[in-house]
Amino acid sequence: MAAVKIDGNAVAADVKSAVAAAVSTLPGKPCLAVVLVGEDPASEVYVRNKVKSTEAAGMVSIHHRLPATATQDEVERLIESLNADPEVDGILLQLPLPKGLDADAAIEKINPDKDVDGLTEISAGRLSLGKPGLRPCTPVGSVILAKRALGPDLTGKNVVVIGRSILVGKPAALLFLAENCTVTIAHSKTADLPGLCRTADILVPAVGRPEMVRGDWVKPGATVIDVGINRIPAPEKGEGKTRLVGDAHYESCAAVAGFITPVPGGVGPMTIACLLRNTVLAACARRGWSVPAGL
Repeated sequence: MAAVKIDGNAVAADVKSAVAAAVSTLPGKPCLAVVLVGEDPASEVYVRNKVKSTEAAGMVSIHHRLPATATQDEVERLIESLNADPEVDGILLQLPLPKGLDADAAIEKINPDKDVDGLTEISAGRLSLGKPGLRPCTPVGSVILAKRALGPDLTGKNVVVIGRSILVGKPAALLFLAENCTVTIAHSKTADLPGLCRTADILVPAVGRPEMVRGDWVKPGATVIDVGINRIPAPEKGEGKTRLVGDAHYESCAAVAGFITPVPGGVGPMTIACLLRNTVLAACARRGWSVPAGL
């Protein structure tokens, strides 16, 4: 039997609806500030989508744009001004930055209480210690998708995360651990990686290798949450054309798994939805508002 496809667009729409409903009950409007440096076309599309989604949820969106010639000091001074602005609840620095700029140093200037991407060292430390704080959006979205497939209680599930990046792999592992899962982080040096993956009730490929995970790596009935987004040649579409694929080979994995996320249309849409959710949570924490039910 083929796996049930987990529709990330539908789940993201539900999260956005919950955010909008939550915002309507608050005494004020949460505010998200997005900083875009340079003219990267993909980044411009992402920022437009974030601004549009923020406003559609009833929140305030502020968009700051700096030229590609901006210096490190100019970027960091803008971030510090947003830190100091009492009306701003969340700050998002759109990546990648133009060549010559230090993204890590700039991110560390963001006030952790406004770090809606959950990328600062303090945010990572809070997650590691199990303390309250803002969590990275893509890993949070991955957990939400797993719960949509398997139910709200993931206790006792064996989870294998392939990838140990600070952006997805490590935080995803910690978030699943917080759900009382038994978690293994795998990587390129893992011995018998296919065999290890076959032990997973929930398999989370997040390594950035197109279609690396094959059907015979998947435990029958397992849930595959594919975080990978890779662009590969698609000559069948015409010369120079490309298509998006995940880290899992969809057709062969779907033939074995119980549930699976597609690429595109799986984890990807959850990222903006969880960014909006984080902005509301940041606003509530900063302003002393009660977190609305449903978030």
